[in-house]
Amino acid sequence: MRDVTIGQYYPSGSIVHRADPRFKLTILLLYIVMVFFCESFFSFGFLTFFLALTIALSRVPPLKVLKGLKTVIVIVLFTTVLMTVFYTDKNSEPLAEWGIFHIYLSGIYASIKLAWRLLLLVLMPTVLTLTSTPTELCDGLESLLSPLKKLRLPVHELALIMSIALRLIPTLIEETDKIMNAQKARGAQFESRNPFKKIKAMLPVLIPLFVSSFRRADDLADAMDSRCYRGAKGRTRMKKLKFHVGDVVALLVWCAVFVCILFLKYNWLGWAFIPMLGI
Repeated sequence: MRDVTIGQYYPSGSIVHRADPRFKLTILLLYIVMVFFCESFFSFGFLTFFLALTIALSRVPPLKVLKGLKTVIVIVLFTTVLMTVFYTDKNSEPLAEWGIFHIYLSGIYASIKLAWRLLLLVLMPTVLTLTSTPTELCDGLESLLSPLKKLRLPVHELALIMSIALRLIPTLIEETDKIMNAQKARGAQFESRNPFKKIKAMLPVLIPLFVSSFRRADDLADAMDSRCYRGAKGRTRMKKLKFHVGDVVALLVWCAVFVCILFLKYNWLGWAFIPMLGI
């Protein structure tokens, strides 16, 4: 459970940490859109290069970032295998056949791209949470969604819920480890290969975890009520968000990357070397 890095903050004082959370959230949204526009291996590599550059500038250990992939690597591998064996291509001959299973070269390429896309979608949000505190993300999200207040949407409450959820993720992970260790001391077996036995063994963990979560939620509500919390009306921030020149430059760089990704996909000028950059 300690492999979950979302919600954990790694302080290093880098330029990525000091960046305005509004710009970081905007870049994250732009990045997610870019991932779905990547089609060739060259475009995936191009986007991965800038992601690696962002990780280097954040001064967060790469292993700390890659640690977050442990929670999704099984899903990625399972999806990749399924796409490889069930992919069909009527324009080419299969490399291998086993009954209803067919393996095509184009299917292998497509499965690699799918796995690459899923990994990219996990890494950037991990970098965001490692370089931004829940309070910063809450303030940034509330500021970005502030125009929706005119539609009477509870923007502050939504941002507060997200902030509390991110803050409680590491706490719940630590609580889960304690409960699992306590159950192991009582003879519980979580390493069984039988999925039904494994699910049954998790019940003594989930029930105390739910009880503990509700207790923490009740304590948090009492703490907020004792501090006279009555919503966003009339509230001020201790730290006001201010953007710097570096934030604008970073956003412009990522916009330029987005334009390059679009150009690699659509090739508006019809340059002949673009199709040769990758499959």
